[in-house]
Amino acid sequence: MKLDLLAIAPHPDDVELTCGGTMLKMAQVGYRTGILDLTQGETGTRGTPETRLREAARAAKVLGAKVRRNLGLPDAHLRVCDEYKVAIAEVIRELEPRTVILPYWEGRHPDHYTAATLGYEACFVAGLKNYALSGDAFRPFKIVYAAAYADVRPTFAVDITKQYDRRRQAILSYASQFRPLKKERSKVALPLDELEGRMDLLARHFGRMIGVKYAEGFVAKEVMRIDDLVKMPVRSM
Repeated sequence: MKLDLLAIAPHPDDVELTCGGTMLKMAQVGYRTGILDLTQGETGTRGTPETRLREAARAAKVLGAKVRRNLGLPDAHLRVCDEYKVAIAEVIRELEPRTVILPYWEGRHPDHYTAATLGYEACFVAGLKNYALSGDAFRPFKIVYAAAYADVRPTFAVDITKQYDRRRQAILSYASQFRPLKKERSKVALPLDELEGRMDLLARHFGRMIGVKYAEGFVAKEVMRIDDLVKMPVRSM
């Protein structure tokens, strides 16, 4: 399976929260999309690895992903090292995605910003013919970063108004995280308790930036190319 778009994230549910609407929209227009979760989220307060894998599979179906993999790297112990980089790079070579979505390179959770660096370096070494990897050398054409968890102004945003309800369905597929039983609630305040609501507010915020109801924001390190100044979207005033 060769992919048009691959989203890489540290934990099951991160893709749904940060770029799920975009993944669904791209699948709906016919692109082959996939998700690579680096860990099973096994150190999290809620749920078990087995439960989260089942939830991830359900969410992937909602988003129309052709492929979903989990590398089983250690949750809360991600670090930039050759072993982890090679594991990701071999998937890159196998799936040959043209575009890759990574987490933003700053954030609250160390796994998120570490995954950004690991993902970028894996995309790079995947294109080195003589690097010690299985498969043929391949390098994605474009890398963008999901802006959802960071206080950053996006370079561009994707209108997900029509995809919003199904994105929410995908997020809530993770019942262990967002619909816990009372006996499973922790005495420690968890960002999870308000995260789904925060993602709703953020989608509205990004939507207002581009004149739609809901959107997801992304950061690109390269200058964006515009060929037609007359037909540029998003009103200036």
